[in-house]
Amino acid sequence: QVQLIESGGGLVQAGGSLRLSCVASGRTFSISTYAMVWFRQAPGKEREFVARINWSGGSTGYADSVKGRFTISRDNAKNTVYLQMNSLKPEDTAVYYCNIPNPGYWGQGTQVTVSS
Repeated sequence: QVQLIESGGGLVQAGGSLRLSCVASGRTFSISTYAMVWFRQAPGKEREFVARINWSGGSTGYADSVKGRFTISRDNAKNTVYLQMNSLKPEDTAVYYCNIPNPGYWGQGTQVTVSS
């Protein structure tokens, strides 16, 4: 069984920074050949794409709303993907989820709250 576990969320003032981590557990599972994606969902809104990274880390993509402020990265040796979030805004408040599109694994989410 494979589990994705997000961490690093919390309460921060506008303009502050947080670094989210997503660790894949499972003794025989490695993320090294898989693309990884971050999504987020705010209350009353649909889940939205935030950032993606290919299997090697050589290609990344971002939603326009976070471009220039967020950075996605990965450490395949640690089975971990990261989301560095800088210059946070109140509209970034949401539950953040990591995802492996194929085979379609999701984490439980971590709450990020940005105060004005």
